[in-house]
Amino acid sequence: MTIRRARARCFFLAASFLPVSAQAVTPARATVEYLRTIPSVKEFTKPRSFFSKLLNWVAGPPDDKPEIVRPYSTTHDSWGRLLVADPGQKGVHIYDFEKRKYQFLKGPRGRAFESPIDVACDTNDDIYVTDSVRRQVYVFDVKGRFLRMIGGAQLLRPTGMVMDRAARRLYLTDTLRHQVMVFGLDGSLIRAIGRRGAGPGEFNFPTALTLSAGKLYVVDSMNFRIQAFTPDGQFVNSFGQLGLQTGTLNRPKGIAADTDGNLYVADALFETVQVFDPEGRLLYYFGSTGTKPGQFQLPTGISITERNVIYVADSLNRRVQVFQYRRLAQ
Repeated sequence: MTIRRARARCFFLAASFLPVSAQAVTPARATVEYLRTIPSVKEFTKPRSFFSKLLNWVAGPPDDKPEIVRPYSTTHDSWGRLLVADPGQKGVHIYDFEKRKYQFLKGPRGRAFESPIDVACDTNDDIYVTDSVRRQVYVFDVKGRFLRMIGGAQLLRPTGMVMDRAARRLYLTDTLRHQVMVFGLDGSLIRAIGRRGAGPGEFNFPTALTLSAGKLYVVDSMNFRIQAFTPDGQFVNSFGQLGLQTGTLNRPKGIAADTDGNLYVADALFETVQVFDPEGRLLYYFGSTGTKPGQFQLPTGISITERNVIYVADSLNRRVQVFQYRRLAQ
């Protein structure tokens, strides 16, 4: 498999000064820089104060905490905590960088996660987790206490989510129903968007979605395209096709948008993140196959903060990599 390479523009790591290549397809108006890799749980929770180290020496270290095994998606809450859905570990890792605290969410008692795929947060920082095997959306409060479930028999294989915080609506891809389900935060089903097919507004195994500039963008994975809708489910347009060249899609997984409305699509076969404008024109892409900083092995979920910090779930490398989008002065 080859990807046709455009003229390379080289950017540099903000932290370790190693080069990461971003391939510019149109005249460059922005850069993407590699920042860091999220530390392992062992490294993150390693005692740093004298008294913590002394306690570990006297009483022994705490029980081993689960490491990231197969990260699939990420999100942030309003406190700046990073949440990582990890179906390989059957849980959600929660990193609180400010307080240097770590929490592992395993699911409610007696109904532990089997395959957590995506995670989202509402305005209260309640945590929503899709479980594709249990066919549920689990809801927890900010401290990880179980609140309720959404979906039930209405869902076949819930996967991706995006939260419309202002409208208090949860958009959810049900991959086996070939639909986007729209729920109120109380669990009421508002509408189902689409059906199986290849026509406008139809889906063939949708996997992920995002909101940007008043539009809902859906990864229509086996139609090898991205479809755009109004928030109430009216089809707007689509872009993408199957191929092996730059700008085509082969195994699209995750999608996110920066504050300029550019769309980032993680492609698990190309092992790159391709960046498109809202009309579907390819701007640039970054990443390649490998284990070095800025390289990927089966990238899946992607999320972007309001400060344009990009988090990519690098699944087979068992890590989450962090990048920064910066607009160039014109």
